[in-house]
Amino acid sequence: MPNAFISGTGFYVPPRRVTNDDLRTVYGIDTTHEWIVKRTGIEERRFADEGVGTSDLGLLAAQAAIEKAGIAKTDLDMIIFATLSSEHCFPGSGVYLQEKLGLCDGPNAKFVPALDVRNQCSGFLYALGTATSMVKSGACKHVLVVGAEVHSAALDLTARGRGVASLFGDGAGAVVVSATEEDRGVRAWKLGADGRFADTLSQRIWDIRKRPFIPQNAEGVGQISPEFMWAYMDGKLVFKHAVERMVMVLMETCMMHGVTGEAIDMFFFHQANMRINQFIQQTLGIPEEKIVHNIHRYGNTTAATIPILLAEAEETGRLRRGMKIALCSFGSGFTWGAAIIDW
Repeated sequence: MPNAFISGTGFYVPPRRVTNDDLRTVYGIDTTHEWIVKRTGIEERRFADEGVGTSDLGLLAAQAAIEKAGIAKTDLDMIIFATLSSEHCFPGSGVYLQEKLGLCDGPNAKFVPALDVRNQCSGFLYALGTATSMVKSGACKHVLVVGAEVHSAALDLTARGRGVASLFGDGAGAVVVSATEEDRGVRAWKLGADGRFADTLSQRIWDIRKRPFIPQNAEGVGQISPEFMWAYMDGKLVFKHAVERMVMVLMETCMMHGVTGEAIDMFFFHQANMRINQFIQQTLGIPEEKIVHNIHRYGNTTAATIPILLAEAEETGRLRRGMKIALCSFGSGFTWGAAIIDW
């Protein structure tokens, strides 16, 4: 049975920086730079321009990952696209990415399967686990895994949305998961979910149980009230469960692989809130030099945070061949996951 390793990484973030002060001066949100940094660690985020979709960001990250992997796009056997902000209700962003990669064109067209994963902040790890299984089973040799988000179009950038709007940014990260006979790759992964808290962090927009599923006015135009249109979060409850679940799944995954925390060279935590990650770091006694952060520059890019971290760390030389690393995330659902990788 082959091993599954990450053969290439890539990322892309939009050029437009939106600082905490911009939220106040440009959008009129009643907040301050100090208030946001103290609670989240976020100093700025990136917003895509109007007309730019999630698969557009994913395309640029994917192209970089494919090039790093040293393969042709036609070598791909599958695309797995993790996002909560797909261009439309359906279809998912994966098929748009497939078309933008040019896989549907010309005499060498290759109509690879495109799977969308809707597990929000845990989406990349759910997608990575799926890709790893596909490769280790022999069904695929190269799987493109993308995590990408365009949050900015669906944020309540007003004083009313202060509690959530400051948290999120746009961006994309991608990896190619490939087969190898070498003694390296994804060693263990574990996922979990607790649907009792499904509405604790949600953006419901419509209710398919109702007729019509979006309320209409007298002219038949759909109208969505603010509590459905914008994301809702019980921040304190999310914080509590994020810490508990991330610590738990990380320890369980280490035990599955038979390693201790001391054997991990670097930890890549989902970038939702710096205070969550610092609490986990203190709880587990992880040295500062083993932690990678970029939330201060990008905010929470949901499914994109971990692949962006991986790509940046590899690009800067912090992540090197032979290192043992741990990935861990928590998000809406509640869902969570962790993985141990020999890079």
